[in-house]
Amino acid sequence: QVQLVESGGGSVQAGGFLRLSCAASERTLRNYAMAWFRQAPGKEREFVVVTTWSGISTRYADSVKGRFTITRDNAKNTVYLQMNSLKPEDTAVYYCAAGGFADVTTTHYAYWGQGTQVTVSS
Repeated sequence: QVQLVESGGGSVQAGGFLRLSCAASERTLRNYAMAWFRQAPGKEREFVVVTTWSGISTRYADSVKGRFTITRDNAKNTVYLQMNSLKPEDTAVYYCAAGGFADVTTTHYAYWGQGTQVTVSS
């Protein structure tokens, strides 16, 4: 089975930065599109960014475009999310996901990590 483990979450002041990591099982990055979603308390899980295994096709949510960057290190089977200029509204549990298609909806992702908390204070 595909296993995903997130790390790197924490608390930061507005305007600060964090880098999240998603460690995947062997060859996952070659066979799947990888995405990040986030979920705040009482809200639905929302799309953040998705990229294909090659990194050729990448799409960001408008709310994070220009501030967040997704990268892949296939040699380490790891996906990263660099988050700069963080805002209080970025506060949420962040999940990485793997799926057969690069899409913005949760339906297309069969494999999920357990999430890592990101808290941004004013």
